[in-house]
Amino acid sequence: MIRIARPLALLVLTFLISLGLKAQVIQDPTVWKFEAKKKDGNKYELIFDVEIKDGWHIYSLEPGGDGTLLPPEFEFTKNPNYKLSGKLFERGKKIDEVIEEVGTVHYYKKVEFIQTVTVDTNGKITGKYMYQVCNDQTCLPPKTKSFTFTINDPSLPNAATGTAVAADSSTVDTVKKNTIVAPAATDNNDPQQNTTTSETKEEQKSLLWLFFAALTGGILAVLTPCVYSMIPITVSFFTKRSKTRAEGIRNAIYYSLSIIIIFTVLGVLISVLFGANALNNLSTNWIANLFFFAVFVIFGISFLGAFEIALPSSWTSKTDAKAGVSSFGGIFFMALTLVIVSFSCTGPIVGPLLVLTSKGGIVGPTIGMMGFSIGLALPFALFAVFPGMLNKIASSGGWLNQIKVTLGFIELMLALKFLSNADLAQGWRLLDREIFIAIWIVLAVLLGFYLLGKLKLSHDDAPAKNIYGQEYVGLFKLFLAITCFSFAVYLLPGMWGAPLNGMSQFVPPMGTQDFVLTEGGSGGNAHASSNNGVAPVKYVEEMKIYEPPVVKNMGLVTYFEYEEALAAAKILKKPIMLDFTGINCVNCRKMEAQVWSKPEVAKRLKEDFIVASLYCDYDKTELPKDQQYYSKILGAQVVTVGDRNEDIQASQFGANAQPFYFYIDENGNKLAEGGYGYDPDVQKFVDHLDKVKAKYKESHP
Repeated sequence: MIRIARPLALLVLTFLISLGLKAQVIQDPTVWKFEAKKKDGNKYELIFDVEIKDGWHIYSLEPGGDGTLLPPEFEFTKNPNYKLSGKLFERGKKIDEVIEEVGTVHYYKKVEFIQTVTVDTNGKITGKYMYQVCNDQTCLPPKTKSFTFTINDPSLPNAATGTAVAADSSTVDTVKKNTIVAPAATDNNDPQQNTTTSETKEEQKSLLWLFFAALTGGILAVLTPCVYSMIPITVSFFTKRSKTRAEGIRNAIYYSLSIIIIFTVLGVLISVLFGANALNNLSTNWIANLFFFAVFVIFGISFLGAFEIALPSSWTSKTDAKAGVSSFGGIFFMALTLVIVSFSCTGPIVGPLLVLTSKGGIVGPTIGMMGFSIGLALPFALFAVFPGMLNKIASSGGWLNQIKVTLGFIELMLALKFLSNADLAQGWRLLDREIFIAIWIVLAVLLGFYLLGKLKLSHDDAPAKNIYGQEYVGLFKLFLAITCFSFAVYLLPGMWGAPLNGMSQFVPPMGTQDFVLTEGGSGGNAHASSNNGVAPVKYVEEMKIYEPPVVKNMGLVTYFEYEEALAAAKILKKPIMLDFTGINCVNCRKMEAQVWSKPEVAKRLKEDFIVASLYCDYDKTELPKDQQYYSKILGAQVVTVGDRNEDIQASQFGANAQPFYFYIDENGNKLAEGGYGYDPDVQKFVDHLDKVKAKYKESHP
């Protein structure tokens, strides 16, 4: 039924929009019910039962996607009369699908969020919950509401006070993005259920890619000095100590399998100890990102030769004492000795791998460690089967150290990504886009010079010489150096605002760049000089980090406050485009990237309009106390800048979805009825802008 209802609803909606349907406030499509269900003794399940109207969905506690999706969050007011037991979990028919090119995990129709508590006395359990609902076209602004559960059990004593203490920043237990997902009963007659499985094809592709990436990492680890030098010694040990060739091959295979078992068990333990998505949650935490940054820098400096990182020697001694070829147990401890001894070389590769595997849920670390260990163990088995190949492998020497140094440079480059994540989350502005790119350029150039032999480190061997006694560079290193220099040249335009689409997932967003060389100049100053000194002031420092690339690339200027945009329109004699948007709005970013960035659109916005981007989910900045008020239409207190923008959209323009564009003149008079919602048709948007401009000229002769 839902399969049919949603396309039909979308078709009808598109038809009505094409007829100029007026925007309207969309009512909350969810109904929440709260039930306290006794389990056993004094344990209760607090059930948040959510019913959702057709066509809408609510995100899972682990929503997937690109990090912008908002999962439900629950805050329990602290009270000595009860304590939370275990983690919040969800129960329902989980849907995995791709919406607007973003993989999401969510629920249609119905879902239950459940928290187990242990209560000591009768009374009330209170708190707040936040959630967001979306359909295929838009997302409603996040809502925060209060909940109350009443425990009235004759077997429990009455509480001294019937209500919990008032919630404040120091007395709230926050439950969000937790890891336990209860399985739902399968209904084979439900068409929505039939369209999904617990592991989609997209997930399978991701895990397959993860396995091969880890396998590559394991093969790369073989080329590090700690591991490579062990290959001929270990294989020769097995072949010489074994009575027959078949026994030597068997023992080497046992040795390789032991390596695989050790790393795979490590992956399983990580999954069990930290949960299905705890590593993913950790990787998005700013404190964790700072920790990863420090670890990568330490490993990178170590690879450059500053010092050696090694596990305690006692570990090696204990495992080595139990090693031997008389039994599988002895061979296993030989493999464990290799794992411990080689930690200084494999650690910097396993570290990034664990961060990468955090995206794979509960099986990610297991698959990742298995792939890595297979790549690491493969040479030992291969050379045992074909011992003659040992005579053909290159002897260990200076080239292994060069690989280690190369990995050191790469570790330092990757470390910056973690620092950038923390910087963006906290708004420190320590690592703006151009600073990030500049450091990467310098590291790439230094690596290129190192590969050419023009940069020497203290522990490098003497360079190779040809028959004439002259130093020379091998072809492989030459091509690697060419790659490094080419990469640096590719990055260079990014210093002046080039988009660098190939590296967009690594470099910070364009909004952090202070200078962009564009046809319109560098942002606000150019705008001010060409518009009688008129330029946005309010909230610019706080909000410019979220500006889309088109703002920087095309010299487009955006205002962030409604009244300031009205004042600018009076001076500049231009109509205003109110862009009701959101930091976490996926479709907003798509409109900016696919429509705003087109030259014909950007030119009109820049020359003919005042653009005011009003972020409805920006809650970091509170309004002054005398400007805070109660909104009847929102049914809540307006406290932050985002609250006020949301109230303006709902009360003055009768809408509460983003993106939505409304057009007014300097007096707040509407220039187009109904506004313009999400529709990435460029020509349609251009025609709409032209109609608004003509309407403005008609009313302002």
